[in-house]
Amino acid sequence: MNFIGNILWVVMGGFLIALYYWIVGLLTCLTIIGIPFGVQLMKIGSFALWPFGHEVQPGPNDSGCLAIIMNVIWILVGGIEIALLHLGFGVVCCLTIVGIPFGLQHFKMALLALVPFGKKIV
Repeated sequence: MNFIGNILWVVMGGFLIALYYWIVGLLTCLTIIGIPFGVQLMKIGSFALWPFGHEVQPGPNDSGCLAIIMNVIWILVGGIEIALLHLGFGVVCCLTIVGIPFGLQHFKMALLALVPFGKKIV
């Protein structure tokens, strides 16, 4: 079931979402200061390509000082907009019964897009 969900996800826009994350991640990595943010965008991009069957869990450094500081910077720079975008897509997808699984995946991505530092994808 996860395989079919992932194939449908990729065909219906998941590839474009992942490609967007990867391109912005590469552009962010052009500066030394932006490398940690670019790495997180790449991580979100790989999750956005195949979200079914994966979960976001707290990592070993989830409550560390560096993760908290980086998440605050992330939220101020643009993380909240990305999370709101995924939240909106999730609500729209959940309007139909067929779209509910896709909406739930957008909700998972919204959580990761809001605070990506200190999280791991399993």
